[in-house]
Amino acid sequence: MRLIRHCGELTSDLSGAVVALGNFDGVHRGHQAVILAAKRIATELGAPHGVMTFEPHPRAFFNPAQASFRLTPFRVKSRLIEALGIDLLFQQHFDADFANLSAQAFIDEVLGHCLNVRHVVVGYDYVFGKGRQGTGALLQKMADEGRFGFTSVPPEVAPSGETYSSTAVRTHLVEARPADAARLLGHYWEIEGRVEHGDARGRTIGFPTANLHLGEYQPPAAGVYAVRAGIDKGATTLWRDGIANFGHRPTVGGGPPVLEVHLFDHSEDLYGRHLRVALVDFIRPERRFDGLDSLKAQIAADALQARAMLALRHFPESPGPLVPVAEP
Repeated sequence: MRLIRHCGELTSDLSGAVVALGNFDGVHRGHQAVILAAKRIATELGAPHGVMTFEPHPRAFFNPAQASFRLTPFRVKSRLIEALGIDLLFQQHFDADFANLSAQAFIDEVLGHCLNVRHVVVGYDYVFGKGRQGTGALLQKMADEGRFGFTSVPPEVAPSGETYSSTAVRTHLVEARPADAARLLGHYWEIEGRVEHGDARGRTIGFPTANLHLGEYQPPAAGVYAVRAGIDKGATTLWRDGIANFGHRPTVGGGPPVLEVHLFDHSEDLYGRHLRVALVDFIRPERRFDGLDSLKAQIAADALQARAMLALRHFPESPGPLVPVAEP
């Protein structure tokens, strides 16, 4: 997949693509339907297939003081999109100038002059341009005038009746239902980052941890999770079962929230390494214990429960970024 950040990077062989437009935070099953619709149309037309997304997320641009909410920062989102077999990813920088573009100017300058799109694909509720005045109806009008082809993809609904949406995924995560979030996503939700030094207290009680700060990620419910952790090994990822706690660590004095991950049957030093942590199941809420002995005993019990939970799942030996998850 080619990553394009500026019009000047677009070569003639990439012009005239079928492009899916959207923020695609989470790359859930509804997003995948839009992206794969663009891929199918591109295949029929013999054209390149691409995705245009926006960074920073417009919601963060317009309200930078709000709490973190991202399901997939750009690195993660691009990996998930690439796993769908897309040719091109257009990363549109979202700044004040871009935010002030009218819907018609976006069509003329970006979709037309810059990308020379052949066909545009959006979700049913997609809006764009200053004041969110651009809608599918405007894109259809442009299509009727012969500017480009246009497809609006209807909402995708889970067998449970729940519409696939980033908001629904966030709600499941905040309410301690990572398995339900995964079924809407179509893949386990991951937090990834560079392992940071902590206070090394976990090592003293027999459960060394790799610590990650969430940054712009949506914080999940505080508590203990059964996880799959992926360690970067060059071009490959080594996956291990494990257990993680997200929260303020009240037993040992509290502090800013952090994700502490203990990998089963693994002794390698992970400081400074890049780690992917997929939340598979929720075990219990975070709570304060009387002392380290009580905490150690509870972690041992949690680890046994996590091993049992993970044993019920089937994981490929080397899963890609889209680990299939059954529908709800």
